[in-house]
Amino acid sequence: MKKLLILFLIVTAYSCKTTQSTASKDNSDPSKYIKAISEKDLKTMLYTIASDEMEGRETGSKGQKKAGLYMIEQYKKSGISFPKGASDYYQPVPAAFMNARRNQNLPDSENIWAYIEGTEKPDEVLVISAHYDHVGIKNGEVYNGADDDGSGTVAVMEMAKAFAKAKKQGHGPKRSILFLHVTGEEHGLHGSRYYSENPLFPIANTIADINIDMIGRRDVEHSNTNNYVYVIGADRLSSDLHNAVVAQNEKYIKMDLDFKFNDPKDPNHFYERSDHYNFAKHGIPSVFFFNGVHEDYHGKGDEPQKIEYDALTKRTKLAFVVAWELANRENRPVVDKK
Repeated sequence: MKKLLILFLIVTAYSCKTTQSTASKDNSDPSKYIKAISEKDLKTMLYTIASDEMEGRETGSKGQKKAGLYMIEQYKKSGISFPKGASDYYQPVPAAFMNARRNQNLPDSENIWAYIEGTEKPDEVLVISAHYDHVGIKNGEVYNGADDDGSGTVAVMEMAKAFAKAKKQGHGPKRSILFLHVTGEEHGLHGSRYYSENPLFPIANTIADINIDMIGRRDVEHSNTNNYVYVIGADRLSSDLHNAVVAQNEKYIKMDLDFKFNDPKDPNHFYERSDHYNFAKHGIPSVFFFNGVHEDYHGKGDEPQKIEYDALTKRTKLAFVVAWELANRENRPVVDKK
């Protein structure tokens, strides 16, 4: 009888442990991991990404490839691997693809990707994107593109680090996340178009794209504050996505969300001008975070010392809490608009 009692206690203890280990983790509050988004880290990475050493990161150039190697090094340091099903951190984007519509004599280039697998719904994938190319060297001067889009590039890397920290502490995202750095944006959104037409994960399983392009400065319409961000596209396909952005901002960040450029009649057509658009075209709910244009847009003055790092950090945190919500909520965003 004593032996039976001991056996019963062992089985019960094991059963409880198994139940605890397989039970859904409570990922309702990202507050601890919001704090992992570091202004110091963002600044350090951006001063490297947007340095003269990277030669303006022209598509397919030696400088862009050097920037890519630095980015991969950061992912490796954070223990973040390339995606399941890939052989490394690169998705080659052939010159023939980029030059097919309009021949700009672009060489072969690469998208760069990293990946954190979901704990409960690994086949559903959230994409977080930013382009890491810029316009290179003109008339002997390096155009470093700190805001465009060095700011988005480092934001994606910093968000990945925060998600990796959460996973190490038992709060990994329930859905998988693909951190996607695309090439050729400045020449026609080529890298994101290539991924959307040659996806590693099925488009049908891609729940949303969060795209970050220029979040480190302010425009003239917000000359008195940097506590804002333009939100573009969130409601074009999905009320759920729009509501998630608004709710997460109100709960955790409290930044002014400016929807001016979300107007379909906006003459700037920013909705069609960044990489989220190639996901939206395939019916994937997509949101674009943007600070607007400024005097150094596509100019040689777009340098890291002009970045407002408090704004860059706060906007990165906004993108992070939206990503956290989408990766952990019960249901993926519903497409209820066309």
